Amino acid sequence: MRALSSALLAALALAMPAWAQDTKPIAERVEIHAIPSLTLSDQQVLSGDSNGKPVTVTGEFRIAQGSGKLPVVVLLHGSGGMGPNIETWAREFNAMGISTFALDGFTGRGLTSVNMDQALLGRLAFTLDSYRILELLAKHPRVDTSRIALMGFSRGGQGALFASLKRFHQMWNKSGIDYAAYIPFYPDCMTTYISDTEVDKPIRIFHGTPDDYNPVAACKKLVERLKGAGRDVVLTEYPNAQHGFDNPLGTAAPFMVKGAQTVRNCRLLEEPKGVLINAVSKEPFTYKDPCVEKDPHVNHDAEATNAARIAVKDFLRARFKVE
Repeated sequence: MRALSSALLAALALAMPAWAQDTKPIAERVEIHAIPSLTLSDQQVLSGDSNGKPVTVTGEFRIAQGSGKLPVVVLLHGSGGMGPNIETWAREFNAMGISTFALDGFTGRGLTSVNMDQALLGRLAFTLDSYRILELLAKHPRVDTSRIALMGFSRGGQGALFASLKRFHQMWNKSGIDYAAYIPFYPDCMTTYISDTEVDKPIRIFHGTPDDYNPVAACKKLVERLKGAGRDVVLTEYPNAQHGFDNPLGTAAPFMVKGAQTVRNCRLLEEPKGVLINAVSKEPFTYKDPCVEKDPHVNHDAEATNAARIAVKDFLRARFKVE
């Protein structure tokens, strides 16, 4: 019996370092927060009209291990809701000592997905929600308000990308603080907004060359305009990555999302008074326009995911001054 106990203790002692190392991605504390927001049309957001439907969305705040005020990455999900990539990114950041705040922008609005009908929620809804999250984080005792980044995926990537506009901050951000950086993954860049090159914080976009959901070509044009305006922006492109390439549960082979809507062949422009028009027809845009297509593809690309993980973490290390 004594020999057995000694062997067991020895085995546990050998296992402890590995077990201790595995605890790094585990949050020290998890909080679920209610976030008062609004459900507005795009025209309302663009024109500053707050006469919309009040809604309470929620967010999971994972406070990383550490002491004092910590940096935070706010995560915005895509059209399918909070997918597995949100959890994997949260664990990556928590292991670095960076807290995460993951928005659930759907459940409080009675939605589970808008893939098949993007008209169910305005294109800028998550941008507005991201400012409401800042109001909460600005008052939290464990948050370093000078080190908060906004990261989003697909629809959430679009929300993160355009949350960088100074014009939208002036209209909707009442928190008194700002995001330190914006990290959109495979966003929809098909819309040209008024003053959309007026940004003052770094933007890092990650995209796939064969993406037929939100084509990278439109983002390249936006990046060119941003660089022409002297902005700090970088687009990283992966040659084999389809849409959603960082989803760990995605298929390696491209998978068609049957019936999902895409504006890949649309060109949208903001006209005065906050009206989004189809640049070809010059008529107000709707998801019934002929340019709206269906059946885009997604896949998981391990190589692109690993490369993006390294790039994002390196960027945050430099930006947030963390190890």
